[in-house]
This record gives sequence, structure tokens and C-alpha cells, in this order.
Amino acid sequence: MMVMQKVIVGLSGGVDSSVAAAVLCDQGYDVIGLTLWLMKGKGQCCSEGMIDAAALCQQLEIPHHIVDSREVFTKEIIDYLVNGYQSGITPSPCSQCNKAVKFGPMLEYAQSQHNAQLVATGHYARVSYNERLGRYQLLRALDRNKDQSYFLYDLNQEILSHVLFPLGNQNKEQTRLMAAQYNLQTADKPDSQDLCLIETHGSMRSFLDKYISPQEGEIVNLEGQVIGKHEGIHHYTIGQRKGLGIAAPEPLYVVSLDRTLNRVIVGNRDQAGQNSCHVSQINWVSIEQPQNPLSVEVQVRYRCSPVQVDLIPLDSGRVRLNFNEPQFGITPGQAAVFYHGDILLGGGIIEK
Repeated sequence: MMVMQKVIVGLSGGVDSSVAAAVLCDQGYDVIGLTLWLMKGKGQCCSEGMIDAAALCQQLEIPHHIVDSREVFTKEIIDYLVNGYQSGITPSPCSQCNKAVKFGPMLEYAQSQHNAQLVATGHYARVSYNERLGRYQLLRALDRNKDQSYFLYDLNQEILSHVLFPLGNQNKEQTRLMAAQYNLQTADKPDSQDLCLIETHGSMRSFLDKYISPQEGEIVNLEGQVIGKHEGIHHYTIGQRKGLGIAAPEPLYVVSLDRTLNRVIVGNRDQAGQNSCHVSQINWVSIEQPQNPLSVEVQVRYRCSPVQVDLIPLDSGRVRLNFNEPQFGITPGQAAVFYHGDILLGGGIIEK
């Protein structure tokens, strides 16, 4: 008699994770639903999501467990964001959350509490094993418009060897259709459009204002001329145009943030471009750390097209990215993720 493999499926209460669970049930896995309780309030990760996830598990006739992850979420995400914005950078919380709050703790929970060796989520990404390299490789989803590999760059080989992404070979329209075919109650549930923190607090500004006190300062141009006032550099990010409150003959963008002088520096779009940047805290996913320069594609924001760069290894595991042409809005604190076609090579954090 064949023993079914156990898999712990992370359930947010949304349609993607719901279909992932239903697919794995169909494929004969012994599925256990898991929802992480991250914070109070509305949003896909919290009370509403837990209720929908519980109802889904009842419909699929699988167990559902809730793990209180509020303490680790506060430490790894809320403190991470607040400290980053206070220091004048714009952190990328989703990658940090996937590594420190979701996948690692989920796998530890699966192994210690259920003797399960697999975890799964509704992320749009793929994993394959390269026998020649002896490594698991993280790949883009087949649907480039929905691909979420960018947020998964910090997953290590241990996690990749135990993870399943059931939706990686399909598009969102197919997922919606499957949800209807399974008659899932989440079939028509709208997609989340923002970070869970934004959904809960209304905006990132509202969230940050709960933790960071206003500190009035100057908005200056690149010549140092004062052209406006601000109530805190944590309200601004590199490349930002809207919300500056400055009348000017041409559109102005945030070029840099000076924490020491508490200044927001602005310029025109050309002045906001960068020819290169340094990246640190790199996780090499699908290849070993390179010792020689590479020509790769890089994505410096989730919703931007990858561009070709020369990647130059530096000391202490850092790299320099030399762009073929100036790039707009290169933002310290955000993730720079390196690709070769569909293969995610690695990624790290953009430095100042």
C-alpha cells in the first residue's frame, strides 16, 4: 500500500493558495492547511484570511492549523521596516517575510509537528533540480505577468528542496477557472493589491506614522537650494514624484535622502538615473557565488522589466552592477534580483 506524502500548504485565504491546496489533494497528497497569524486587523494575512482558510479546509476535508507568528512578524518585518525607513532607505518586506517568517518557520513546523517533509504555497514560481550543478534552481513562473520569483530570491537550498509551487506552470485565468471548477468559495475573491501592512493601515505612510515621529526638514535641489519642506524623510522614496508638494516648471523626483541633514533631495528625471549600484547581503540561489564578472539580467523592482547588466564581484560577497544605460529610481533597501532567462541566479539588497 502506497503511503501518501504529507504536505503543509500555507493558506492565506486567497484564491491562489486555495487552488494550490485543492490541486495537491487531487494529486493524492496528504494535505494539511496552515495559516500564519501575523497581525491583527483586516487583510489577507489576518482575521478575514484565517476565516476563509478554515472554511476552505472544511470544504476540502483536510485539517487546518493556525500558528501564532505575531512575535516573529513584529521582529522580522515591522521592526525591519521601521528601522529601514528611519535610516533613509526603502526596505523590501515581502522577500524578508518569505525567508524569515513564512517558508523557514513553515518547514520547521512541518517537520517537527507533522513529520512532513514538504511545504507548498500559491506563489507563481517553479523549482527544478539541476543534476550537473547539484543544486535546486528557482525559475520564473510560465506566466511572466504573474511571476513572483522576485520575492523568493532569498530562499536557500534546504527550503527549495522541500517546497512545491503547484501554480507555477499556469496563469491567473487558469487558476480562477480551476477555483470555479472545484467550486471553491474563494473563486471570486478579489486579489490583494498591496502589502498586508498597507491593507491593514490604509497606506504605508499611515503605518509608518504609528512608529516614527514627524521631523520637519528641507526639500532641496541638487544645488542645495531649499525649495520646500517635509515632515519626515520616511515619507519619501527614491524615484517618487507624487506628493512632493512643490510647484516647478518640470516634474521633480526624489533623487536621494540625506538622513544626517534630514533632507530630501530632488531633481529632474535624468538626474534620478544611475549608471551603477552596489548590492550586498546576496543569496546565490541557482548557482554558486561567481568569482568572475557575469553578464546577467537584473530586476530592481517587482513591477519593472529586467535589464542587461555587467555584474562585477567585489569583496565581502558584494557585487557592483554596471548598467548599459542609466536606470531610473534605483532605490537603496530594495531587492536587486539576477536572472539568466527564466533562471533566478540570486539576489540581494541595493546599498546606498
